[in-house]
Amino acid sequence: MFTFIAPRSKFTNISFAFWCKIMKNNFSELKLRQLDAALASWRSADLPPRPPSGWIKAIREGLGMAATHLAARLGVKTSTVTRLETSEADDTVSLATLRRAAEALGCELHYALVPKESLADTLENRALVLARRQMASVSHTMALEAQTTSQDMVKAQTQALADNLLKGSRRVLWRESS
Repeated sequence: MFTFIAPRSKFTNISFAFWCKIMKNNFSELKLRQLDAALASWRSADLPPRPPSGWIKAIREGLGMAATHLAARLGVKTSTVTRLETSEADDTVSLATLRRAAEALGCELHYALVPKESLADTLENRALVLARRQMASVSHTMALEAQTTSQDMVKAQTQALADNLLKGSRRVLWRESS
């Protein structure tokens, strides 16, 4: 069996480093697309709002289960179930506690942070905000020097700057708060 081993050179190392960077960017882009696809179903779901008393109490009462029976299933006192239901209604319950209560009620806990828009759109909008901010500074300086450019040119340059920001590290988009 014959194995080819490429000779080490400066060019080979640069090419390999460049290849690694491309693969890392492609992997990040793939992860973003997969996450956006998974979140799209959540975003489009027409889920009912949480009942004012919370899901635990609503489901328990819907099942006709007394608080004492839920307490027994959870291995806690009835007063703990009352506190649990109150803490859910007040948004202070922990996910671990919700998961245990869901299991005791024969339910599954589905938890997700659902972006209001796709992650890709969020990144594009953030890049545009930063690009506009940078271009506004440059445009202001150019105007002071009587070197203004057309709105179309500013718009094209802003889009090009946003595109360059998107090609780089995503962390740069969040270093500066807006």
